Amino acid sequence: MLKPIRTVLTAALFTIATFTVAAQMRGEHPDTYVVKRGDTLWDIAGRFLERPWLWPEIWQANPQIANPHLIYPGDVISLAYLNRVSVEPGPREGAPINAIPLEQIEPFLKNARVVDSFEHLPYVVGLEEDRLRSARGQIAYIEGMPAAQPGQRYAVVRPTVRYTRLDRTQCCDIMRQSDLDFRGRRTLDFDSMWTDVVVPDNGRELLGYELMQMATGTISRGEVGGIEASTLVLDDEGREVRVGDRLVPIELNPYDLQFFPHPPRQQFDYGRAQVLAVTDTLSYGGPRDVIALSVGARDGIDNGTVFSIWRRGTLEVDRVKVGPERDPDLVGRASRVRLPDEFSGHALVFRTFDKVSYALVMDGVRPTKVGYELKHPDAPY
Repeated sequence: MLKPIRTVLTAALFTIATFTVAAQMRGEHPDTYVVKRGDTLWDIAGRFLERPWLWPEIWQANPQIANPHLIYPGDVISLAYLNRVSVEPGPREGAPINAIPLEQIEPFLKNARVVDSFEHLPYVVGLEEDRLRSARGQIAYIEGMPAAQPGQRYAVVRPTVRYTRLDRTQCCDIMRQSDLDFRGRRTLDFDSMWTDVVVPDNGRELLGYELMQMATGTISRGEVGGIEASTLVLDDEGREVRVGDRLVPIELNPYDLQFFPHPPRQQFDYGRAQVLAVTDTLSYGGPRDVIALSVGARDGIDNGTVFSIWRRGTLEVDRVKVGPERDPDLVGRASRVRLPDEFSGHALVFRTFDKVSYALVMDGVRPTKVGYELKHPDAPY
């Protein structure tokens, strides 16, 4: 929920005071920089700071910047005097600059959620003319809504990913994402926003089910006599609806879009905080891709938490010790050498659930992949 600006600024100052470190300027920078359309606060800081996630420190040291989220294209940032930053108002011809590009995260603010269970939700029991799938302007019949009234609005959602917590003591399987059916089980339907997803089973802790919005609709007729199903008229250009999809009420969801970057509140055991999934159609993610993380609100993660992303170092067989012909499956840990983790980039959390969170990859020197480790943003590399 959007907070009053005073509350937001107070929280940001508390965060900065708690995690403050010296913001170091890059060796070369111009005297001024004119904010351009398409810039983000992270991008601007990345041009002039060694650690771009520390841009709130510059704001804190310059009280003339009343709100860093209200910097506009055309504003002139001065870098000339003692590396101090001040902002001269620009022509105000465009929208204000935010911390991260909202168009990249909007689908995950509006259309996705992670829940502990979904079996209790009402569901699509049938479609108009016994179709297999339905779309805008067609009818879906709903079971489990005895109190439904005409005019009520609902979102049709589908479980797309089942997340389980990674076990750092074992090697985790990385499986190609397959869509889930109405029971939350994998099918061969690959129409999903996520690509590679870590799906370790074997009784490990369930982190939740991701529900992705397929469409919206309006109730035209409630249950009749407790026998007939309710009728829902699909009314947007979303994805096709099928039997087994679930329904949740449509609610206004104002979001706090002022993300003040800060490190995680605690140091996690190695292997607990990892990349669970990467969006779109590539196996690897990069800057401006959304990723799912294996930690959430119960772990102290909130909006604005910044992680560095690392490729985990492998346990390499020491061939000098064991010889070139030795079967690696027969080589114990004592004859292996742990290779260092390799830095990939940074990610900023923009939405949190109890056990899972969504983050946007902000920068990177190499692609981000499922299973990569998450560390403090200033972890040495």
